[in-house]
Amino acid sequence: MALSPNLSVIERAIEKASRSLVRDFNEVEKLQISVKGPGDFVSKADRRAEELLVESLRRDRPDWGFMGEEGTSEKGKDERYRFIIDPLDGTENFLHGIPQWSVTVALEKEGEIVAGMTFDPVRQEMFRVEKGTGAFMNHTRLRVSGRKEVLNTVVALDIGRPVNEPERVTVFTDILQKAYLNGATTRLTAGAALDLAYVAAGRYDAYYLLGGAKPWDVATGLLLVREAGGIVTDLSLKPTHHTEAGAMLATTVGLQKKLLEKLGLGR
Repeated sequence: MALSPNLSVIERAIEKASRSLVRDFNEVEKLQISVKGPGDFVSKADRRAEELLVESLRRDRPDWGFMGEEGTSEKGKDERYRFIIDPLDGTENFLHGIPQWSVTVALEKEGEIVAGMTFDPVRQEMFRVEKGTGAFMNHTRLRVSGRKEVLNTVVALDIGRPVNEPERVTVFTDILQKAYLNGATTRLTAGAALDLAYVAAGRYDAYYLLGGAKPWDVATGLLLVREAGGIVTDLSLKPTHHTEAGAMLATTVGLQKKLLEKLGLGR
């Protein structure tokens, strides 16, 4: 299936940045025993990947703007369009040599996400989406889970970094307890971008975010889930927008209210 011009532009940029990140990832394990540790190395890898993304996207779409995790923020001559980029989602996994991280780029038009890609370079899985045309992983069309009961569901939980926030940890442990008592299985987040892609693919039945998220964390993922037949809302059931991403639940219509009730998410 041929890609649209905009998705082709995004794919070229992601593949270029991913090659750099894979080389760096292969070096991380060697740095674990160093005195300084891999943290600074990973920060540089992150920035370098963002520079490569911006360079490639700017070459193909010179008049469009950018918003990036590593500080890239600029308006384009054509203010209708903006790329929202996260060069490395799942930094902690990358830092510890865990092969579950991604590169994600979304295209925003007049405040709405209209296309995007999330790429897992380790597994060579490219999740792509364009508004109105469906969600895909490589050449396979994606559909959210068909599960309708909480029993046997797999729920990804993302509580952010609750440093010095014991109340957030209390909420989290309560959710864990309720999940297992109701027959659900949980996964700790590998990064919002891949978690949302996994919901779209039906691998996870739901993704629950307790804390806030940045636009680059969720922009592509929100559209992936919706184009795959799922829903993403806040805890009052209002549709989540990528620039206002606080607590959220991404799941299926049949599971949404049951998860909110049985796992105590609506707080």
